Amino acid sequence: MQRRTLILGLTSLTALAACGGDSSPKLLWPYVGPPITQVQVYKKKRVMYLFSNDKIVRTYDIALGGNPIGKKRFEGDGKTPEGLYYINRRNPNSSYHLSLGLSYPNPTDIAYAQENGRRPGGDIFIHGRAGKDKGRGSDWTAGCVAVTDTEIEDIYAMVAVGTPVWIYP
Repeated sequence: MQRRTLILGLTSLTALAACGGDSSPKLLWPYVGPPITQVQVYKKKRVMYLFSNDKIVRTYDIALGGNPIGKKRFEGDGKTPEGLYYINRRNPNSSYHLSLGLSYPNPTDIAYAQENGRRPGGDIFIHGRAGKDKGRGSDWTAGCVAVTDTEIEDIYAMVAVGTPVWIYP
């Protein structure tokens, strides 16, 4: 009788745990390694490098905005910005698994858009995919930099708020 009660109890706990949704952690371990001092994105090569001082620590293949050639100027243009930005926020509840916000638009971006009677847009992130790119081709974001979900887990653990991000053509 005791064994049956134990089995029923464990089965009930398992069923209850399954009802809680995805409780698996997105970050499995903290980053232990040299500090990441800058990120460099090369749009034409579709590659992103994480640096510690002058040494490349990691390299990632990336996807960009659906219209990746040229500098982001206006809301809805589908372009990924170019220039110097900074990681300014972390989003553990991103629709794209995890994300790190970029400081786009900067004052120059805002001024350019206003001079042209437009809005610069915003919400540019380095993020995962969470299945959002299915069937959209290689460059599918609205102007963000996308990597795989596993890769954004590593990047999210490695890159701190305030880290400079250089985005080159």
